[in-house]
Amino acid sequence: MAVYLIRRLLQSIVVVFVMTLAVFLGVYAIGNPVDILINPDFDQAEFERAVRALGLDKPLWRQYLVFLGNAVEGNLGRSFVFNEPAIRLILERMPATLELALAAMLIAVAFGIPLGMIAGYKPNSITGRTIMAGSILGFSVPTFWQGLMLIMVFAVMLGWLPSTGRGATVAVLGVPVSFLTPDGLTHLVLPATNLALFKMSLVIRLTRAGMREVLLMDFVKFARAKGLGPARVILVHVLKNIMIPVVTVLGLEFGSVVAFSVVTESIFAWPGMGKLIIESIYVLDRPVIVAYLMVIVFMFITINLVVDMLYSVLDPRVRLVEHKA
Repeated sequence: MAVYLIRRLLQSIVVVFVMTLAVFLGVYAIGNPVDILINPDFDQAEFERAVRALGLDKPLWRQYLVFLGNAVEGNLGRSFVFNEPAIRLILERMPATLELALAAMLIAVAFGIPLGMIAGYKPNSITGRTIMAGSILGFSVPTFWQGLMLIMVFAVMLGWLPSTGRGATVAVLGVPVSFLTPDGLTHLVLPATNLALFKMSLVIRLTRAGMREVLLMDFVKFARAKGLGPARVILVHVLKNIMIPVVTVLGLEFGSVVAFSVVTESIFAWPGMGKLIIESIYVLDRPVIVAYLMVIVFMFITINLVVDMLYSVLDPRVRLVEHKA
């Protein structure tokens, strides 16, 4: 286990280094934020002074070395717009995004696994076919249109839920959360549901495929031959085995939920990292963009490592150790 962890950490360092180069070149080599940030009536001298103040007068390779040296110290630059450390702006918005992502994944798992098990246990029934048709719809409908429809139906026509904002929050260990207040919880329902529907469809199809495969295995037939009831066979023998691929995919998908919550946060005015990155792209606030992308990279690496650990727990055949040839 220790050898595996050391190897993975070394791989992660290499990945982070490569991503810093890719992110820096992809962001800093495009456009000039000074053209957007300063008044167009400024003269050339003021324009050049703003360029020097932001450090954009140096060659690109030198800017990268400065960025890399600061990043090692935990400094990813100061926002051009807010004049604050970019990482602070990201971390201030991170609790809202993580709360939204966790709520979406909880909805996807809570509904997706039972529905997938039903569809897999009775694939030819009307219920099973209806569930699979609904999962195809979840894959097909664009997230932005889906969000607008949720707002129109539940916020405008029925008036049951608020359409924008995060609502009231309460501090837990210094972190503001909204799901612990009634107002915050009502504000969370629509954006979390919108973000969860695509992932729910994925969970349904994964669970159904796992059910269809595991139900045909010998240990399930043996359990039935011993006289065990259908509920015990499914909940004890089948569920654990179908959860192996589901957990693996969900772990990776959680990173994508965080990274691609941009559309949902924009539609519902959710004050998370996604909304911040959209606003930063509009004004080419490069430090904030780079800080956001680096946080996402680090998050993906951490999630991958945790998923590997969970995989070894769920499947005893997998051992995270080095085997000699």
